[in-house]
Amino acid sequence: MDIAHLALSRHTCKAYDPARKIPAEQIEQIKTLLRYAPSSVNSQPWHFIIASSEEGKARIAKAAQQGVYASNGPKILNASHVAVFCARTTMDDAHLATLLAQEEADGRFPTPEGKAMQHKGRNYYTNLHRFDAKDTQHWMEKQIYLALGTLLLGAAALEIDATPIEGFDARVLNEELGLREQGMTSVVLAALGYRSPDDFNAKLPKSRLPVERVISEL
Repeated sequence: MDIAHLALSRHTCKAYDPARKIPAEQIEQIKTLLRYAPSSVNSQPWHFIIASSEEGKARIAKAAQQGVYASNGPKILNASHVAVFCARTTMDDAHLATLLAQEEADGRFPTPEGKAMQHKGRNYYTNLHRFDAKDTQHWMEKQIYLALGTLLLGAAALEIDATPIEGFDARVLNEELGLREQGMTSVVLAALGYRSPDDFNAKLPKSRLPVERVISEL
């Protein structure tokens, strides 16, 4: 596979064809990409909500109907699917215990010592953010963008158009979906589907700074 071709050919879709829907088999692949996205010390501080029904997309679009966010409403409504990337609001001991138990069930610890080392190492970095840097929320939200990047490249490989969207009212969406009560907060959205003829961005050449401006080699 020519990965560079994907980077050169994908673009941020500005208008979707509401009549075209992503096949269920490809949505399952998208779910796998999200579930297996990388995160610092395998912390998995996330939850993903995927809307495909008109009702579900309309609920998400409530957060993009006013002011500077209004231009994103049609993208959400017309896309085949919309994913809400949510971050946990705490990295508590219960979540860490759940992670460790899942890793053990999945066979990642050939010895008890391996399990103890994983627990110690993850606790070290988690506590570094919780108690020393005091930036746990910021740290967790960084992991969300790892999942978003994984999704965008994967969607391009499946020839699915995508739009990362930060332009929405997180307070409105959190309330609409009851995220705070679940210990979550919305961070970013991704619309997925197929471009319409009105997608002006598909007709424009890509523009990036020259390679020597952004990459150095030692």
